[in-house]
Amino acid sequence: MTLDLHGIIPPLVTPFDAHERVDEDTLRAEVRYHLALSVHGLCVTGSTGDGQMLSAEESAAVAAAAVKEAAGSVPVVAGIIRDSTAEVIRYGKALRETGVDALQVTPVHYLFQPDEESTIGYYRRICDETGLPVVIYNVIPYALIPATTVARMLNELPGIIAVKQSGGNIHQLADLLHYAPSGGKVFTAVDDLLYPAYLLGAQGAISATLTVVPGLCLAQWDAVQRGDHATALEIHNKLLPIWRAIDGPNMTVRIKAALRLQGRNGGLGRSPLTMVSDEQRAVIRAALVKAGVGVG
Repeated sequence: MTLDLHGIIPPLVTPFDAHERVDEDTLRAEVRYHLALSVHGLCVTGSTGDGQMLSAEESAAVAAAAVKEAAGSVPVVAGIIRDSTAEVIRYGKALRETGVDALQVTPVHYLFQPDEESTIGYYRRICDETGLPVVIYNVIPYALIPATTVARMLNELPGIIAVKQSGGNIHQLADLLHYAPSGGKVFTAVDDLLYPAYLLGAQGAISATLTVVPGLCLAQWDAVQRGDHATALEIHNKLLPIWRAIDGPNMTVRIKAALRLQGRNGGLGRSPLTMVSDEQRAVIRAALVKAGVGVG
């Protein structure tokens, strides 16, 4: 697999209209916004994109819109959040037809934690039967894949090209980077510790903060690459309150509220998610203003 994922890869929201249908035109506008800033890739239908709520047909429609808009300028990764191998493969085959470059797949997770061999077999079968590169999305708290198993899959399964380490906080990420797997990339999704993750060796990020303020996140990434740690730390202290403001119940609609405050349109949420309160919106606004992000 030669796909080169790296750097800042925002996981996009999935906009819904007033009838809870996917709003592809609004999604395309968000894709254009991120491309204009020169992000290094895009991720759709993940947690930030309410992937767990989407049918295979809806996931494919979202992915197709993003792929068409990106037009090969950056890689497009599509998420799958499902609880059986067969369902993941069904989604994966539908997504493959859209032209996505890779899949981002959670472990099965509903009150079930497979052992190491079962986990490896799960991801091996997904790679084999979808024919697409796979990013492990290690996010489920009660089905967290140990760092040793992730490192083994990166080294032993050619179809596994990366891991998005979200669950287990910075300690799990540190363990994984310590193993230095040579077979794939390690991305961070620990939003309040993006800067330390880069210093530890993470080769990029795929996390919600990148979607809310991609310009700041790109500036931080670039600062780290050129060794300007004073600037990177300064940006960290701007990003932290933003993450604190969007992290919590109804997170994806909080993210959409943050976009709307900036004059962007992330669409509406889908039930059972509820709209943000005026108090929550005020907290988000204050964090954006403090970070120097223009709000309306």
